[in-house]
Amino acid sequence: MAPVHTALDRPSRIGWRLPPFYCPFARDLLHPRAAEIEARCVEWIDTHGIYADATERAWGLATRAADLAARTVPFGDTEALVLYAEWLYWAFAADDWHDSGSASAGAAAVAEHGARLARTVEVPGPALLPPGPRTAALEDLASRTRALLGPGQLRRVAHGIREWTSGAAWEAAGAERGVMPSLDQFAAARLCSLGTRFLLTWCDVANGVEVPADVLYSAPVRALTEAAGFVVGCDNDVFSYNKEDHHVPWEQNVVNVLARQHGCTPAEALPAVFALRDRTLALFVRLRDRLAVRGDDLLRRHLVTVEHWIAGNIAYQSRAPRYASPRNRNPLPVAGASYDITYADVPCDPSPEPPPVPALAWWWRQLDA
Repeated sequence: MAPVHTALDRPSRIGWRLPPFYCPFARDLLHPRAAEIEARCVEWIDTHGIYADATERAWGLATRAADLAARTVPFGDTEALVLYAEWLYWAFAADDWHDSGSASAGAAAVAEHGARLARTVEVPGPALLPPGPRTAALEDLASRTRALLGPGQLRRVAHGIREWTSGAAWEAAGAERGVMPSLDQFAAARLCSLGTRFLLTWCDVANGVEVPADVLYSAPVRALTEAAGFVVGCDNDVFSYNKEDHHVPWEQNVVNVLARQHGCTPAEALPAVFALRDRTLALFVRLRDRLAVRGDDLLRRHLVTVEHWIAGNIAYQSRAPRYASPRNRNPLPVAGASYDITYADVPCDPSPEPPPVPALAWWWRQLDA
């Protein structure tokens, strides 16, 4: 079923047919207990009354966050995946607030909320957030997270939350000024705002992988992590473009940033988006291969985890009603709406050289590290 959008609204600036996605990994993997994971998440959502009314609940469930967890961790521990998926439902609600453009979601408010959120996860009973259903749900998530994770994993989660919310505050500050960032500025912020380290920590937890800190935070592994996050961020910006194209000023995403840089329309910028995305993913593959040869079994399992995260995100985002029947074009999400995507086995930009983007170029130097 194709994406769903009302016939009389403004046309999409980029269209509803996307270029092929280069993805040289196993595709369309799905956890065998995906349906159970989703049912348990919905029960948890309804128990806590996270959504204010039936409409908000419908759009919250349209994120299909449990499907995201089940596709990005197709072989993980079920109990860890349930908790991860519940975190995703909660985070999607927070992310929508970050991106709402409302007066309550300014840079200062987002930064303050992020600091309070991270501290709530780190220690029991800080009472830093206002009472209400979402805070109660968060405190439940935080308590169960502290019980499940080891000290190093918990530190990764808290650090990932701080990184995610600081990136969101950075983007909110730019939106408040009404200035579209340069590609270099955008790339630096997007690496944070996607929540890469928060998400990959949960993928590792569910897969039973805990790479030692001196390996995980070494420059080559950091470069690989950031490259993966940038690819997923580009894919998210493409799939979510039509969901957010009502914002004024225009949304800060890779399509609009490159359209401004090249002096063209968003549709005309799509080839440049996919070229940058594919060149980065080709670098990821080269880095992965070198690290796999030099690393131990634990690191190799982590590398597979990141592969599943990249491929699972593409499959998930193409199917989620959140993107394929966007809220700014539909009164309610449409079940079965999806992007009819295709895949490519080779990158559309085969250049092995780094792009002229300082925020990204250092990743290529890690090939010689």
